[in-house]
Amino acid sequence: QVQLVESGGGLVQAGGSLRLSCAASGRTSSTYYYMAWFRQAPGKEREFVATIGHSSDLTDYEDSVKGRFTISRNNAKNAMYLHMNSLTPEDTAVYYCAAGPTYSTRIQRRYLYWAQGTQVTVSS
Repeated sequence: QVQLVESGGGLVQAGGSLRLSCAASGRTSSTYYYMAWFRQAPGKEREFVATIGHSSDLTDYEDSVKGRFTISRNNAKNAMYLHMNSLTPEDTAVYYCAAGPTYSTRIQRRYLYWAQGTQVTVSS
């Protein structure tokens, strides 16, 4: 069983930055899995944001965040991060970290472990 806990959400002005963190614990470390960030805005479906391989050699970003967001991980700390720059109100959502696949994918059902979600609100 893998448990994921997020932190770092909050309120930020448009153009600002936030860093989200996701810490893994339990009998199986997320070190051995692809990890990803998803988000769900009010009234919208949950959508893919970014994913990263276990060795940080492969990353994939949704087009709207490419160049603004950076996904990273520190396997020694069993942690993953999402650094968000140039935030806009359209980035307002509940952000979720997830883990599980042994390959890169944007498909939500292929991620076995999910954190509780953290709120990110970007004011105009």
